[in-house]
Amino acid sequence: MIETSENNEGKSALSGGIFKNALVCLDNSCHSNRGVDIAVSIAQRFNTLLTGCHVYAALLHESRFRQMETTLPARYQKEDELKRQRDTHSVLIAKGLQIIAESYITAFEAKCKEAGVGCVGKTMEGKNYLEIVRELQNNVYDLVILGALGLGATEASQIGSVCERVARRAPSNVFVVKEDRMIDGRIVVSVDGSPDSFAALKQSVALGKAFGVDVEAVSAYDPQFHYSAFKNIAGILSEEAGRLFRFKEQEMLHGEIIDNGLAKIYRKHLDMARDIARDDGLVKEMETTLLVGKPYEQILKHVEKVRPSLLVMGRVGVHADSALDIGSNTENCLRQSPCNMLITRSAPFSAP
Repeated sequence: MIETSENNEGKSALSGGIFKNALVCLDNSCHSNRGVDIAVSIAQRFNTLLTGCHVYAALLHESRFRQMETTLPARYQKEDELKRQRDTHSVLIAKGLQIIAESYITAFEAKCKEAGVGCVGKTMEGKNYLEIVRELQNNVYDLVILGALGLGATEASQIGSVCERVARRAPSNVFVVKEDRMIDGRIVVSVDGSPDSFAALKQSVALGKAFGVDVEAVSAYDPQFHYSAFKNIAGILSEEAGRLFRFKEQEMLHGEIIDNGLAKIYRKHLDMARDIARDDGLVKEMETTLLVGKPYEQILKHVEKVRPSLLVMGRVGVHADSALDIGSNTENCLRQSPCNMLITRSAPFSAP
C-alpha cells in the first residue's frame, strides 16, 4: 500500500464538523469524478479530511493470465518461454496498474490542494470492495463516497457490484453518486421512527444548513398490506377456522384501528422531525410529507416529482434485526433512485 498526503495536519487537528473523515473511492469514471467534486464541497464546509483510495487487482490479472496459458500458440508453450512471458506480464501488469492508481491519487490531490482541502492518498492491491471495506473497518471514517457505477457500467446497469457490496458492509455512512449533480437543491430525508432514520434526519439538516438548501422530511406507510393479507387468508380458512379466528372482527379491527393508527404514528414521526430540525438550527421551517402506499415505491415517486439533489435514508428501518445489512426500502431506492443518495447509520455496524 502506498500513502501520500497534501495539506494534511493530521486527523486529530480536525474539528467542528459532522463529517470529519471521509474515504473517497477513485476509478476515473464519471460517477467517481463527480464524487470527488462532492467530497471537496463537503470538506470545505465541514473541515473534512479526505482520503482518496484506488484498489487495483494485479494478482487477479496474473491468475487470469495463467488460466489462459493453454490457449497460447504452440511456440509459447515451452516452459522457458512460458516463464519469460509470466515474468514479463507480471511486471508489466503490477507496475502498470500501480502507475495508473498513483495517477488517480495525483489528480485527486491536485483538486484538493486547489480547493484548500486536507487530503491523504492510498493505493491498495486486492479485491476492490473487500479492500475498501477493510479500510473502513480499520480506520475511523464518518463517510465513504463512491460512484453507483464504475468503468464497467452498461446501459442496463442500475448499481455496480462494488457499490452494492460496500453499501451493505460499510460501518460508516455511504454517499452514493448516481447523477452528475452537486448538493445544489432540496434534500429529501425518509423518516420512519428508527434510529438510523433519525440519524439521516440529523445529517440532512446539517447538510441543508451547510449548503443553504431546503430539507423535506417524508414518511411512508402502507395501509393496503393488511387488506391484502386478509384477502389472502380468507381464501384458505375453513368456515370453522374463520369463526375461531373471528376473521371479520379482526379485519374490521385492522381497518378501523390499526391502519388509522399507523397514519397517526407516522405523522408523529414527521412532527418530531420538524421539531428536531428546528432545534438543530434549520432556519426555514422544514416541509413534511406523509406518503401512503408501499414505502419505497412512494418515496421513488416523490423523488421523481420533486427532483431533489439528495435522497437520505437510514441503513435499516424500524423493523430491523441485528443481523440485517440493509433494509428492503433502502435497498430498492439504492437501486432505482435517479438522484444521489446518502445511506446513514446511527452506530457503527459489523457485517456478519
